[in-house]
Amino acid sequence: MNAIVIRTISPQAIARIEELAATHHRTVEEEAAAILERAVFDRASRLAAVDRIAAMTPKGVEQTDSTAIIREARDRW
Repeated sequence: MNAIVIRTISPQAIARIEELAATHHRTVEEEAAAILERAVFDRASRLAAVDRIAAMTPKGVEQTDSTAIIREARDRW
């Protein structure tokens, strides 16, 4: 069995992990492991989703830079 020891974590983070563990009916160790698993593997699935979404755009269609849209909305306020 693998083990990781984390010596530098804030009390606030520990408290939040304890809350999540209680919500999910897990031990603190199980919850921390689940958080790490999601952090490691969810990134790959998010990047795959980005690629799938990008592939939906027809070839040759010019996309608007989201920065321009955000600035335009901000300037209206």
